[in-house]
Amino acid sequence: MTSIFAGGIDVFGISDVGRKRQQNEDHFVVASMRKAIDLRQTNLADRQVFDAVQGPEAQLLAVADGMGGSAGGALASSTAVSELVEYMAGAAGCFNTMDTEHEHEFLAQLERSVEHAHGRVKDKHSGGRGGGPATTLTMITLIWPRAYIVHVGDSRAMYLHNGTLRTLTRDQTMGEALVDAGAMTAEAAAKSRLSSTLYSALGAKDMMPSVGLVDFAPGDVLLICSDGLTKHVTDERISQVLGEPVMAETMARKLVAEALAGGGSDNVTVVVARMIG
Repeated sequence: MTSIFAGGIDVFGISDVGRKRQQNEDHFVVASMRKAIDLRQTNLADRQVFDAVQGPEAQLLAVADGMGGSAGGALASSTAVSELVEYMAGAAGCFNTMDTEHEHEFLAQLERSVEHAHGRVKDKHSGGRGGGPATTLTMITLIWPRAYIVHVGDSRAMYLHNGTLRTLTRDQTMGEALVDAGAMTAEAAAKSRLSSTLYSALGAKDMMPSVGLVDFAPGDVLLICSDGLTKHVTDERISQVLGEPVMAETMARKLVAEALAGGGSDNVTVVVARMIG
């Protein structure tokens, strides 16, 4: 578990093995990034030179849900998250000036970060071929007033704005694809094994990241979660919890507790970010 309170954003992440699994194959990260030189001492008369390298602070939030049995899924998700953080650390300066041109480049950088992590998962765990342990990955980078999203698999990102909950990602499952194609109803897909069969994941043969962005405002709440939450807690209940006037930690702990009370059939990981007015 972790908690960060910075830049007008209250963030908390927590992960639980659940009631049925022997090992937690989920991993998450909450981190702050900025391009900066922190001045300690100098005898320079003009210190404004240091102002040019002070960039905006960004919050990096990510959840990965590993698959592969034994220790494979845990290794895939931990590799994905650690490689993602390392890559983003090297790219932190690219959001220093967020005009239209730089925003486009930043979105491309996010997509490249996931492609990098995908390659590392394959290299480490399946000899570069794919088909071995795999993982979902959903990442949000918060740079006021926008959230930049990159998504692979079925770990969801959600957004509560003015009391309305919106899902920012589409599950990359066979069931969802059939619903989109009009070949299956949403109700039938939810009851089918295809609802948990991924057609895109890091480390798998196919990996198709989707990227997007959304503006946020004071009072909004963002959530990233593994499917261990959404298997047991409805969107309606998630909306109610995220709408409570409490800290991000309280929201996250309550959501995990309700997933466990509902059966806890899978690992459950939750990252909540509350925008402070």
